[in-house]
Amino acid sequence: MRNNENSLFFGVDRLTVLIYILLVVMGWLNIYAAVYNEEHQNIFDISQRYGKQLIWMGGAAIIAFSILLVDANAYTAFAYVFYIVLVVANIAVRFLGREVKGSHSWFRFGDFGIQPAEFMKFATNLALAKFLSNQNIVVNFRFRLRIKDLLQNYRNTIIALLIMGIPLIIIKVLQDETGLAIVLISFIVVLYREGLSVNFLIFGLLAAILFVVSLVVTQTTTLLVVLGVIAGLSLLFVGRKRKNILIVSGIYLLAAGVVLGTNQFYNKLEPHQKVRIDVLLGRGNVNLKKEGYNVNQAKIAIGSGGFWGKGYLQGTQTKYDFVPEQDTDFIFCTVGEEWGFAGSTIVIFLELFLILRVVFMAERQRSSFSRIYGYGVASVLFFHLAVNIGMTIGLMPVIGIPLPFFSYGGSSLWSFTLLLFIFIKLDASRLQILR
Repeated sequence: MRNNENSLFFGVDRLTVLIYILLVVMGWLNIYAAVYNEEHQNIFDISQRYGKQLIWMGGAAIIAFSILLVDANAYTAFAYVFYIVLVVANIAVRFLGREVKGSHSWFRFGDFGIQPAEFMKFATNLALAKFLSNQNIVVNFRFRLRIKDLLQNYRNTIIALLIMGIPLIIIKVLQDETGLAIVLISFIVVLYREGLSVNFLIFGLLAAILFVVSLVVTQTTTLLVVLGVIAGLSLLFVGRKRKNILIVSGIYLLAAGVVLGTNQFYNKLEPHQKVRIDVLLGRGNVNLKKEGYNVNQAKIAIGSGGFWGKGYLQGTQTKYDFVPEQDTDFIFCTVGEEWGFAGSTIVIFLELFLILRVVFMAERQRSSFSRIYGYGVASVLFFHLAVNIGMTIGLMPVIGIPLPFFSYGGSSLWSFTLLLFIFIKLDASRLQILR
């Protein structure tokens, strides 16, 4: 069928929409498999989670169509409005919402619940894109300043970090949702793409490595001495000029601050949070019947699937509920057990292909707002994918990160749909500009 310029689907990247539909449907089928039992076999039973997910899917379809109906300029014009409204909602849920599993992060409406923290991702992305794109101003009607140049201005960098940091702090402190809060850190990739100095990325990576080393090496004094020796040896290579001594001393003090800060951070964690870190790092004797149970059972489920899997609805680890949260955070275990390595590879390939497709679409944008927003979408999706699969196979701590378009949950599905389809609409509008 010819793509009419007046059609709702004019300019819509149909390959991206197709991958989205495939992932959502595959996720629904896996949710059914994860909670399947002989007493409830009707896949359309709305009293069961897979039936409720079908309702969420219908809502997601309405959201997708509604986004395509709205003029693309509206997302730029109301970017800050979305951001402020969601920030207020995430504050209000602490006082007006209901506590679920120790977290005050849900508005409940009968049997259904909405988690505003999930929607903070698309709102933060819009606000960040609006701010950064506004920095691309015309000077003397000829010379156009690049965002790359302006991001080197500390004021703009700080404002961009605050746009990310404010909701992060609200979600973590008021709602105790560590996983959803940490997701917002993924927008650092957007800043780097738009010109943030690579030095920030290098220092951040080194700080993260030192953070992990500090958790593994429990003798803080020993680690500080080792760092001191490294600092002393480095002066032999760079020279003992006053400037070099000051730089090396400053770096050492920062490294020492990370080590001491890590120790304080770990000591202030809740017992269950310490256990998750200990399990990940293999510290102490992990009890596989208690703190190590989730990850151990997840590994067993995935490993038992072999290459081709046990077959759809044939997973014993899944069927007998050995894996906790197997339809939400640990949905990938169902894929691994029933679809095997081959099926798991297909799922990961589809997720990665979608992310790469978004990156490709972002690079072809004529609007800086659309490009920045597109990279934000890719960053969030990749973060969710990496952490979710990583925690099911023991490479990441268990922090409650859903697998995009796969895990059960209306808030998760709707937020990912909003995030993706706003970009699909922005991408389609680039063709309308050329008409």
